[in-house]
Amino acid sequence: MPLLFLNEISCGTTCDHARAERAMTELADAVLAVLRADRPGTVLVSKEPITGLQIADGHPIGKWHGNPRNRDAWRRLLQMQSKWPHRTSYPEGEGFYDVEYRHQGRLAEGLGAAHLMDGLGLSLAVDTCWGDARVTLEREQLVDDADATDTTVGGATAGSHIGEVEIRHASSGTHIDGHLRWIADRVELARRGGIDSVAHGAELWERRAALFPRLEFLPRVESQLRNLTPGWVRPAGRRLAELDLAVTSWDPDTDPEGPQWHSHVTGEGETRSREFCVFTDLDGRQRTFGKHGRFTPGHGRVHFRLVPESRTLRVAHVGLKLL
Repeated sequence: MPLLFLNEISCGTTCDHARAERAMTELADAVLAVLRADRPGTVLVSKEPITGLQIADGHPIGKWHGNPRNRDAWRRLLQMQSKWPHRTSYPEGEGFYDVEYRHQGRLAEGLGAAHLMDGLGLSLAVDTCWGDARVTLEREQLVDDADATDTTVGGATAGSHIGEVEIRHASSGTHIDGHLRWIADRVELARRGGIDSVAHGAELWERRAALFPRLEFLPRVESQLRNLTPGWVRPAGRRLAELDLAVTSWDPDTDPEGPQWHSHVTGEGETRSREFCVFTDLDGRQRTFGKHGRFTPGHGRVHFRLVPESRTLRVAHVGLKLL
């Protein structure tokens, strides 16, 4: 189910009438290209309803869809599943209040949401910076002192971790060609919708070979899955399914750092990894499982490590944040 996030900082800028019209037409072409690849699941997410969109200063979207040649595309946009504001696309109970994204110094809520939700950012091509299929953002996240690294700034007990991230992006239909594999992966994940029919954690464990064929689990995870609270069964299952899907298309030789994740995955700081993320592996050796994905409501975590020699992912923990 592709989530498309409209980049609000590309809207309402100053440009001439012809450029505004062209930019909106190209953006509509991008959305319709995604719809052709996954019509049932595509969702357009914006800061405000698209009916009130200001393409450029003094150029509301009404001027664009009032043109007869744009009416069919406009009707199809209105028929899409759509959400606003951005937080309506977040998992229940999650607000991501500890993280902020900027593009060239400007707060970028829509593009940031695209990164958080493994989506695709959409921009009006009124500036050359929106002309590529990938966009780089500056990401700042609040961290505890225990998570501090060389890129952390702030006080003695807390600070901000600052780094760069790259997101999928489109401002024209031609950009979608480079994202078709990602769209196909999202369709496949939706096809595995059996996850949403699972009502008890015990089913996740007992059906793990069928639901998560590329994942391996330490023995300790059995009791964690069997004892999941009802509200965590589906969120944890979806996160495991997304990790499994990511590994399925992973080639360790070309991507030694890991696959393209389908949800937000981060690594623990050195201190926390050493203190909380060392577990007895399947061969009896002590190893660090420092990467984790999140699930909500609350502070759910899936801790794992990649096993490149077998192109699998080994899970050591499914439950509350390790403390």
